[in-house]
Amino acid sequence: MRQGEFMKNAVIMTITAILLRTIGIFFRIYLSGCIGAQGMGLYQLIFSVYVLAATFASSGISTAVARLITDELVCGTKRSVKRILRRSILLSVFIGAASALLLFFTAEPIGAYIIKDVRAVPSLKVLGISLPFMGTSSCLRGYFMARRKTVCPSAAQITEQLSRILFITLLLRLFSGRDVTYTCLAVISGDCAAEIVSCLFLSVGCLADRRALRALPTAPSCTPPRHGVLYRICAIAVPITAGRYLGSALRTVENILVPQKLAAFSGSATEGLSQFGMLKGMALPLLFFPSSFLSSLSTLLIPELSEAQTLRQKDKVSRAVTKALQLTLLISILLGGLFTVFAYDLGEVLYHSRDVGFLLRVLAPLMPVMYLESIVDGMLKGLNQQVSSLRYSVLDSVSRIVLILVLVPLRGMGGFLWIMVFSNFLTSGLNLHRLLRVTEVRLRVWQWIMKPLLSIALSVALVALCGRVLPVSMLPPIVKMLCGGCGICLIFAACTYLLGTWDKEQLHALTVRRVHT
Repeated sequence: MRQGEFMKNAVIMTITAILLRTIGIFFRIYLSGCIGAQGMGLYQLIFSVYVLAATFASSGISTAVARLITDELVCGTKRSVKRILRRSILLSVFIGAASALLLFFTAEPIGAYIIKDVRAVPSLKVLGISLPFMGTSSCLRGYFMARRKTVCPSAAQITEQLSRILFITLLLRLFSGRDVTYTCLAVISGDCAAEIVSCLFLSVGCLADRRALRALPTAPSCTPPRHGVLYRICAIAVPITAGRYLGSALRTVENILVPQKLAAFSGSATEGLSQFGMLKGMALPLLFFPSSFLSSLSTLLIPELSEAQTLRQKDKVSRAVTKALQLTLLISILLGGLFTVFAYDLGEVLYHSRDVGFLLRVLAPLMPVMYLESIVDGMLKGLNQQVSSLRYSVLDSVSRIVLILVLVPLRGMGGFLWIMVFSNFLTSGLNLHRLLRVTEVRLRVWQWIMKPLLSIALSVALVALCGRVLPVSMLPPIVKMLCGGCGICLIFAACTYLLGTWDKEQLHALTVRRVHT
């Protein structure tokens, strides 16, 4: 695929992600006002079970479909593309329906003995409805990813988010005046309805794309695969699903343990649930809000790397990995600096809470590590290294649970924040080491890490100096953040250019050169 088409898709997905995350952040602020920190904490616990069930129902299938259809488009037949899609959807619907039934019949013991809050039971029974639709949507997104068509999936995501807001708002009004049981049920029901709408939207888009698929030229003949479609789907999807499922299962255990251990430290179950809600429902979504471009890049790189590997274009794999790592570190170091500087301002402006600001201040320096882990994980899956991701995910989750049992009852939220620091460095380091070993790319520490760190430090210092000289304290907090943020970005760009972190030729290469010829 030409770089122009790649960048076009990246721009579409980035704009979509920014729009969705902007809407999502403000809607979370609205939700936190409607159901409070305790309600957000209970919702996060229910959502952890939801993620666990969704992982089993749909995780891995999207990547498997994208890689297999990419390979078939390179050296296969259009008939085999349709066969892969049909069988993957049937498999997803079957698994999703089984997951939904299992969740419905185990909702009461999960609520009573695992979450230890019976108010979660009605929501747990309802949320399984969306799982077959979620699995189908994952298959269809994988198909569009392989076809390098991002308009339909992006439009489906926007439709899903708007539907979610509409349904949840209406249901919250319907259950107005009820307790947290019904408010969480309203939110979960709105999530389920939005998933169904998204699935229907993608299905219509896939049917409309059939004519374009028939018009494609016949691909050059390659060595036919030795195994059938279901075997190849499972060979890719099962390790990814197992990794995410084990990770989600262990993360669900973690999310259930953290409020309990926080309560043991503070002596109040309500306080523990509120602290958990602030961290997982308020602070972390803000930190991941700006990662739109990098998330889009990670998604788009999966079929690109898969195709290059199929065609044995090793040099192009190395070039794509190098550019992705350099860009990720450059952007995430800038973002980490911005969030560190404006952490308390963001907490006050968005949530009227200095506690959220404190969490942002502590976690913001981890943003480069968090973002690096995300994009490296996507590239490993594109290079057929999903088994390695499985091992690292399990190691990370087991380590976190052990540390939560030991540290959180003794140190409270401070202990859990240290656990997050350890966990992020562990997983990102292991994944990065594997990627560099597989691709034989060399990590340029001074060029990609130290120079951007020096640039952000100088940028923050200069803007802080200007803040002492100019009367900015009289400005409204939002205006002060915007002016300071723009100043840091401009100085950072100038510093990285002067230090040689990037130059005109590199910028030209990122926007003009081909990823594939």
